[in-house]
Amino acid sequence: MKIFKNITAESLRSNASIALIVIAAILVEVTSIIQYMYAQEGILRSVENRAQGELRIKSLKIQNVMNEIEVAVREMAWAVERDLDKPGSMVTITQRLLDDNKIIVGSAVAFEPNYYKKMGAQFAPYSYRVPEGRIISKQLGTNEYDYHHMEWYAVPMQTGKGHWSEPYFDKGGGEMMMSTYSQPICDKHGNRVAVLTADVSLDWLSKVINDGHNYASSLNLIVSRTGKIMAGPKEAHIMRTTLQQLTDGVMDTSSHQINRNMLAGKSGQGEVEGNNGDTYYVFYTPINLSHDKSYISANEEDDSGWSMAVICSDREIYQGLRNVLVNLNIMLLVGLTLMGFIVYRMAKSGKRLSKISAEKEHYSSELRIAGNIQHGMLPKEGPVISKRDDLDLYGSLIPAKEVGGDLYDFYVRDEKLFFCIGDVSGKGVPASLVMAVTRSLFRSVSAHEAMPGMIMAQVNNAMTEMNETNMFVTMFIGVLDLPTGRLRYSNAGHCPPMLINPDAKDNKVSLLPVTSNIPLGFMHEWRYNTQETTIDPPTAIFLYTDGLTEAEAEQHEQFGEKRMLDVAARIKSHYNTSYSEGIIYQMHEAVEEFVGDNEQTDDLTMLAIQYTKQHREMRLQRSITLPNNVETIPQLATFVEKVCIALDIDDYTTTQLNLAMEEAVVNAMEYAYPVGKKGDINIEAEANEVRLKFTITDSGKAFDPTARKDVDTSLSAEERPIGGLGIHLIRQIMDSINYERIDNKNVLTLRKKL
Repeated sequence: MKIFKNITAESLRSNASIALIVIAAILVEVTSIIQYMYAQEGILRSVENRAQGELRIKSLKIQNVMNEIEVAVREMAWAVERDLDKPGSMVTITQRLLDDNKIIVGSAVAFEPNYYKKMGAQFAPYSYRVPEGRIISKQLGTNEYDYHHMEWYAVPMQTGKGHWSEPYFDKGGGEMMMSTYSQPICDKHGNRVAVLTADVSLDWLSKVINDGHNYASSLNLIVSRTGKIMAGPKEAHIMRTTLQQLTDGVMDTSSHQINRNMLAGKSGQGEVEGNNGDTYYVFYTPINLSHDKSYISANEEDDSGWSMAVICSDREIYQGLRNVLVNLNIMLLVGLTLMGFIVYRMAKSGKRLSKISAEKEHYSSELRIAGNIQHGMLPKEGPVISKRDDLDLYGSLIPAKEVGGDLYDFYVRDEKLFFCIGDVSGKGVPASLVMAVTRSLFRSVSAHEAMPGMIMAQVNNAMTEMNETNMFVTMFIGVLDLPTGRLRYSNAGHCPPMLINPDAKDNKVSLLPVTSNIPLGFMHEWRYNTQETTIDPPTAIFLYTDGLTEAEAEQHEQFGEKRMLDVAARIKSHYNTSYSEGIIYQMHEAVEEFVGDNEQTDDLTMLAIQYTKQHREMRLQRSITLPNNVETIPQLATFVEKVCIALDIDDYTTTQLNLAMEEAVVNAMEYAYPVGKKGDINIEAEANEVRLKFTITDSGKAFDPTARKDVDTSLSAEERPIGGLGIHLIRQIMDSINYERIDNKNVLTLRKKL
């Protein structure tokens, strides 16, 4: 009877342990699903912002180039009207239009029937660019090519206004898929007698929209006013397939409403379920032309009838999140399986210490594997700095247990080093899971946000929504602008970083002033501020967790902040390592000597970043000063082109640089000086063997173009703030953009790698 009672009690204890493990597994899975749902929402919002941004930027690129074409044609029209009595000069005019505008592939001056009796009924001198780059001229009008009934001629002659034609294959003319802009020509009596045209190849539109996809499988399309595909990834569809034909096979009828909205010139987004079971997110917006409002009447719509769309698959959007979830579940299942296995073994044999020790060792081995997986998530120094001469970086993480709750991360984007360090409350597997989520959120948010305070706030909001276990994270986030040394940073209850200047004789070491704020995950919608300072080469930034300052010796004395500062002040570059690695190595030595044989009780993480920017010899230095008058912008274009010629920069990059500089300088002209007040804009170009830098300076009122908020695309073009889209375009073209207010002057610096 006694033996039976022992067996029954042992069975009950075993069953209770198994039940607890099952309940724990269910709770962990439910928590993972909730976290996955919140992360999905955050990623979708990020995709929406990126897609809408891509639409705005590419639409603006197209609008700006085509607006330049309109302006060029209108400005050349006066020459045609001046020389109406000289029919022989028309070829020269069309050739000059092509010479001055590389994007234009053909131009004609097409006259009314028998305007010049000696020239016949169809007189239309036409110049066009052949693939070799030469310009050839010919007579466009023939009996077989009666242009008087074609859209590009008939519409502007009827309306008296400039007009973009529906794309067409110009057989007998340019012999390519093109769209034509036509401007009516009037004689001295005001009678419309001809049109001046500019042809644009659809190949150019395809290059613009297919450049720089957010995702490998995403699709970009441009649709004409009649619904035909003008530009897209498949050449076979261009002007041969309509939007309706492209979506005829889709079962989800919501695609038809999206088609109708696009053809109606509306902006918006929608979801379509594909026949393969995937969900596709569609973002669309119209392309508005004729930016010169003086050429549009009050009751006339400013719309080309074209529409642009970006299409993304949910399979690719959420692939990274699914991978993270799978890895986390693998770690959890490994831990729970080991716990269940140990309980089962103890319940069956449960008295022999040797078996318990063996199972404990097996469990420790699995935890070591989990620790290796966690360590593999940390960034590696080599890929970040191997090709840079302005950065020396080294990091170290030593967990108190097999897995820990500390983290650090860094990467370079847009000539800026994004970095962080954090400490999760608690230890072991739960802390390691929070660490993985926090690092993933930092990467996701900072991919599209550059202000540390905003990054911190978005990470905090995401964590508070899923923080059912009440675990918190102290964190420091920094963004170092590598061309200038400007450091922006935000702190969430973390230890203040230390600055170490190896060249300084006095005050070699100091703590970076920080606003403490509260840790992440504590309070939703907390506003984290962004602080700023300048890092001078060769200063190093040393970041650490409290596992350094709170490391204890046998008598519970802590290593402390003062001892840390003293060690940093004595650091020398005599080790066979980089300076940053030397900082970490010598700090480790000092802590180990202080702690002795005492057991490590907290994770110890350190990250050292040395700013090592070097001065380079100048290849070029030129400047120009313009009055705040937009009519002087052609002088700016000439200045930029001469700089690019001197540096042997290709035509495409030259066009991009011209576009970015025009946006920046026009912004300065319009906003720095009040209406009616005269002032100067100074533009300086400097280049070394690595980088070209433009510096735009004015003495007007303070105006920071980089601080403008995102444009509200739900507003009409007339209601949007001027320049809001331009700053997005500048960011896309240039590698970095910085604004400073120096000596009561606005200083805007744009940089481009050569």
